[in-house]
Amino acid sequence: MMKHTLFKSKRIIITAGPTREAIDPVRFISNHSTGKMGYAIAEYLHSIGADVHVVSGPVSIDTTLPPSAITAIATADEMLAVTRQLAVDADIVIFAAAVGDYKSASIAKQKIKKNGEALYVKLIPNPDIAFELSKAKTANQLFVGFALETENGIENAVAKMFRKKFDCIVLNLQHAHGSGFGYDTNKIQIIDSDLTHSDFELKLKSSVAIDIVNHIKARMSENKQTVCHV
Repeated sequence: MMKHTLFKSKRIIITAGPTREAIDPVRFISNHSTGKMGYAIAEYLHSIGADVHVVSGPVSIDTTLPPSAITAIATADEMLAVTRQLAVDADIVIFAAAVGDYKSASIAKQKIKKNGEALYVKLIPNPDIAFELSKAKTANQLFVGFALETENGIENAVAKMFRKKFDCIVLNLQHAHGSGFGYDTNKIQIIDSDLTHSDFELKLKSSVAIDIVNHIKARMSENKQTVCHV
């Protein structure tokens, strides 16, 4: 077993949870992410001595992390700004958040009232946080990504890994019962940048977090950079 001391000098940034994009003062666009996977990874790393900071979307989690280790955000733009600043001196960045792909082109100043007619909301792309940070990634940094796909999972995850310069990607197997958003369990594959992959059984997310961290440790000990997507 590898010693946990490998992480004691490491600064690790983890994004977690969903983002929310307002339509009006009381409505927003979001997704079903609970943040449980990202927080499980952060809590395990913190327990073995890593210097961890979570950039968190809106979640309802009773965490063991100290408040100083969490920065709460709501939107993708906010997550990008905070993560970009924190990543400057990070050794590892783990992109576990489910960032919304789109936001409303304009936010109504007052609650939109129903009038019986169809309502059309123009959506524009959100920033791609991992891609933006990849532009400043250094040779000494390790990026771990997460992917949740409903079709062509491996192909889409691999394309995402290379485009965003992940060293490895953790693929959530959404088709497996008990895996993905909203569950306390998860079933994953970890795909490395050399296209080798590791398959794991359905487990509690607290146990999946240990598998992911152990995979990162193995890659670090081999002096290889691997990208992970969950």
